[in-house]
Amino acid sequence: MRIGIIGSGIVGVATAHALLDEGHVVDLIDREGIAAGISAGNAGWIAHLDILPLASPKAWRNLPRWALDPLGPLAIRPAYLPALAPWLARFVAASRPSRIEASTQAIAALNGRALPAWQKRLAALGLDHHLRERGLLSIWADARGYHAALPLFERQRSLGMEVETLDAAALHALEPALGARAVAGALYPTGCHVSDPLDFTRALGEAAIARGAQERKFEAVEIRAGGGEVAIRTSFDSLALYDRIVVATGAWSKPLAASLGDKIPLDTERGYNVTLPSGSLGLTRPVMFEGEGFVTTPLDTGDRVGGSVEFAGLEAAPNFRRVDAILGRLKRYLPDADLSGGTRWMGFRPSTPDSLPVIGRATRDPRIVYAFGHAHHGLTQAAATAELVAGLIADRRPEFDLAPYSPERFAKRF
Repeated sequence: MRIGIIGSGIVGVATAHALLDEGHVVDLIDREGIAAGISAGNAGWIAHLDILPLASPKAWRNLPRWALDPLGPLAIRPAYLPALAPWLARFVAASRPSRIEASTQAIAALNGRALPAWQKRLAALGLDHHLRERGLLSIWADARGYHAALPLFERQRSLGMEVETLDAAALHALEPALGARAVAGALYPTGCHVSDPLDFTRALGEAAIARGAQERKFEAVEIRAGGGEVAIRTSFDSLALYDRIVVATGAWSKPLAASLGDKIPLDTERGYNVTLPSGSLGLTRPVMFEGEGFVTTPLDTGDRVGGSVEFAGLEAAPNFRRVDAILGRLKRYLPDADLSGGTRWMGFRPSTPDSLPVIGRATRDPRIVYAFGHAHHGLTQAAATAELVAGLIADRRPEFDLAPYSPERFAKRF
């Protein structure tokens, strides 16, 4: 079949490969081209060890402290609050214990397939040299926060994940650049990251084009279902016709889904980062600074520091004082690091209230498949999502229940 993939970020290019495997003719459609959005500047983690949704006790435990700081790990711009209110109502509903457990199981099911899917894909393409298997480290500045995480470690171990707990001495032996503020840690030896998100996504996109995919640079303004083929009305006011369409436009997917009868509560968690010269931080592996809302990654292209969640929509200008605030908090952990200079960036994470992506068929036309809303797990879940999308297009029975990711889950009020 001829298939148009709207969106050429990491989910779109991974999906292109899964569809090329099955002999389809594939177009990658994006107004800015491959890796132009959030896929270019994220932290680069294959975070397959994550199992908790944003609406979890971990987040709510820190929320009162974060809410008092307008430049803290989680902020809502006051002018955007009325527009965000419906999303927030669903977020509160998703914080009920039963909903947290359901989201945890669904995240674990998808993330459990994430790394094997990437390893298989990259090995087949000869691109596995982009993986950096150095493990992931979480650190705490207080013993109470660390002890609160112990049940999470046990849950992760029950899912077959390796977790090594570290006291202060072991932590500083592992990462000598850390100062005295870091008092405990957890090492995930099987954790990994990529060389650089932009380079990684571009390499996958170039490989897809080499395999026969076509790059189409235009904006998909509207999808017209019905008839013999599915039509995309382009920004050139022309029509592009396809047998199947995949919507993988990240934070910009909401209006396309709405035009197809699916009202998805999708918003954007704006994330900020700065990339410093390699070696600036003195850290050898990715680090999560628990309770602080940021991470660091030693990418091939520099040491990246980023994170935070800001709700302000798609139009508001970036507030790079948030980067300054992150660096101020980081300095307390890395007193000897040179945090000057660097390249600053802001991107849009497409987020649903339950922290689960939208993977499934459109209500009005099953020939259209959604693959968006991955929030913090776009890079992590892209290869596994691509396999699921290919299965939906082929009408294969999925290996596990896809109902938690279905767009129909939002048909109920809460």
